Parts: sequence; structure tokens; C-alpha cells
Amino acid sequence: MLTVRNLTKAIDGKTIIERISFEIHSGTITGLVGRNGVGKSTLLRLLAGILDPDQGEVLLDGVNLTQHPLIKMSMYYVPDSISMFNGYTAKELVKLHRHMYEPFDEQAFYAWLDRFQLPANRSLRSFSKGMKALLSIILALSTRAKLILLDEPTNGLDVIVKKQIMQLLIEEVSERQIALLISSHHLQELEKIADVVLMLKDTTIESVLRIDEVKMTFKKVQVAFADMGAIPLGQLADVEVLSQVGRVTTLLLKRNAAQTLELLQRLEPLLLEELPVTIEDLFISTLGGGDRYVS
Repeated sequence: MLTVRNLTKAIDGKTIIERISFEIHSGTITGLVGRNGVGKSTLLRLLAGILDPDQGEVLLDGVNLTQHPLIKMSMYYVPDSISMFNGYTAKELVKLHRHMYEPFDEQAFYAWLDRFQLPANRSLRSFSKGMKALLSIILALSTRAKLILLDEPTNGLDVIVKKQIMQLLIEEVSERQIALLISSHHLQELEKIADVVLMLKDTTIESVLRIDEVKMTFKKVQVAFADMGAIPLGQLADVEVLSQVGRVTTLLLKRNAAQTLELLQRLEPLLLEELPVTIEDLFISTLGGGDRYVS
């Protein structure tokens, strides 16, 4: 499906994306996460062909996007805002998209419009944020694109609209084996639907997490000892201290997690409780804490 090789991009003399490589396969959902300003939106625009890379290449089904721009009809980019379409109605957007995407499925579009009770003849200017988000997803799916790139598709939406959007996307991935790449700071949402999560840090991909492997690779525990000063938890190999409240310390055990858990048990703790590992835990561990917001 999508192959990215050594992608590099500088803007105004500053390197934003550097030597990024990864693959996305049909029938999968890939999450893209990283802190504010790390270049997630720039990467999506490079993949969509809106920006040209300084180095590297983007291939869709083996075809170079820059050399063969018509291949862009097989993908669709959903930005975090569609305010540029405020003067259009949904019906007018159908006409526009039919000119750009030959396989556009008008019947499916109007069926989804009815399903979610969105008006066809009202200007988007009168739509709520949630209505616009739903419409942008419906447009994307109606193009019959093989790959859809989404930039913060549920940002600022209420829980009901979020659920509707996620359910619709999951249905289409399952039924048509399309691929999604979703940039989002809603880590709990991604954890529920993503097959793979790409963590972007300092211009490059810091790690690739396969959700089905996370529980086998990592463990999270709460532990407490009678004399905390006698147990140098931070010095244990492949152990990350996530938090500490009084005597209770929350640890992320990496790689040799089972062996480390046995070691902790031999130290006779007052408390040793295993907790579920989340993408947020790995985000904090991989990309660091601090007071900047996640994006």
C-alpha cells in the first residue's frame, strides 16, 4: 500500500522531517502521535502530495507520488479544519469531488448523509464542528480512496460524534480493506482502533508500536516497600518510573519485563500490583513528560 523511504523536509531553513521511513498496509489503522510542533501535520501533507519532499520518496502501490501525481486520486487527505468549504453546501461538494475523484460513490454519500441526518442543501457555515467533521469523513470515504489521511479528526468533538466517526471508519476498513493514517492526541481513542502507532520525536520516527505486541513486551506495576530509600528502583535495567505518590511507585517494565517482575517479587514489597499498559504510558516514557501539551 504506502511505502515511505528516507523522507526529509525543511521549512524556512529548519528541518521538520528527517529520514523517515515506514509502511502502511491495506486493511489497517495506523496512529501518528507526537508532541506539539514535532511535524505531524507536515508529514501528512508530504504524504498527501501537498508538499514536495527535499529528499526521499512516497510510494502508493509502488508508484512514486511526485513523479506520477495522478496516483493521488487513490488517497484522500482530511485536514483538521474544512473552513475553506464554508461557502459550499454538501450537495455542491459532491459536484466538486466528482470532478476530482472519478470513482466517487454518490449513492453511498447520500446514504451516509441520511444515516447521520446531515442536510444536503445548507451552507457548511451553518454546520456545527461535529457536523463538519462527520461530513469530511463521509466525503473521504465516498471517494473510494485506498488510503485516507486524517489530521485530528475528532478534536473538540463530543463523545457521541466521536463514537459515530470511529464506528464509520472501522466499518469501512473492515469491509473494503482501506488503510487509515490518523494523527491524533487522543491516545485512548487510538488505542481502541489502531493496529500500529508511530511515535514522532525530534524530526523522526522514534518508535513503532504494534498494539497486539505491547502487552507481551511491556508491563506496568505499582510497587511499595517499607524502606523506599533502600530500593533503587530508578537504577533497575529497562525500568521507567512513571510516577510516585508517597511510598507507591508506578513502574513501566520494558523488554525483560517478566524477569524484572520476578526480581521485584524477591525484594518482598509491601505492594506489587500489575496494571494494564496503555499507549499513554508508552508515550510518556518514549517522548518525555514536562508541561508541554500532547499533540
